[in-house]
Amino acid sequence: MKDDIRRATGVIIRRGREYLVGTILYSTDLRWSIYPGDAWITRNREKAQRVADRVGGELMLYNPIVRQMREIEKVR
Repeated sequence: MKDDIRRATGVIIRRGREYLVGTILYSTDLRWSIYPGDAWITRNREKAQRVADRVGGELMLYNPIVRQMREIEKVR
């Protein structure tokens, strides 16, 4: 059970009080949500950092199972 919870943890991007969901279909516009559960989630920290740098966001660790979130340091 504990391993399943750890595997669900991923990286999301927060900017202000909103979380990056993705791009709008057939557009380059970004979609944002006030709910972290809607956010695009990845386990690839470097990829998430590149996206966060482009959109002016910060990386957050998020686990949707237990709904826990915390800020993580930038990868350099």
